[in-house]
Amino acid sequence: MVRVLFVCLGNICRSPSAEGVLRKVVAEAGLAHRIESRSAGTGAYHTGEGADPRSARAARRRGYDLSTHCARCVAPEDFDTFDYVLAMDRDNLRNLKNMQASRGKMRAKVALLLDYAPTAKVREVPDPYSTGDAGFEFVLDLIESACDGLLEEIRRESLGAKASV
Repeated sequence: MVRVLFVCLGNICRSPSAEGVLRKVVAEAGLAHRIESRSAGTGAYHTGEGADPRSARAARRRGYDLSTHCARCVAPEDFDTFDYVLAMDRDNLRNLKNMQASRGKMRAKVALLLDYAPTAKVREVPDPYSTGDAGFEFVLDLIESACDGLLEEIRRESLGAKASV
């Protein structure tokens, strides 16, 4: 099982969206039994809350389900539990790398999500919290592109060439 953790600040907009997108992409590829996605935040601002209603609506319009999401904080053991810990932006990446460094060597590959979307014109998924609907749609555009690239990497690096589409 390959495990992916998506991370943003509060775990109510970007990271739950990425979790939902990857979950659907993986299911459509017939790999739900081989790849798991979860999400967390580096801040405790929204612990226990569901996805932001605007994120949930935008996701639902594209066929993604965020209805069962419950916000949580990144835990130190996540760096051992997950194979990929992917930040939405550089600030959260820095926080994750600091957390990881304080624990020593761990299995997780810590990177930016958009490292898997090389054609994206930006390198960070912007926080849509203070924007209108267009901001949430743009975030989903970026996440969809990155999740496609991430799935290809997982197939190549972890599942081998025989993983079916």
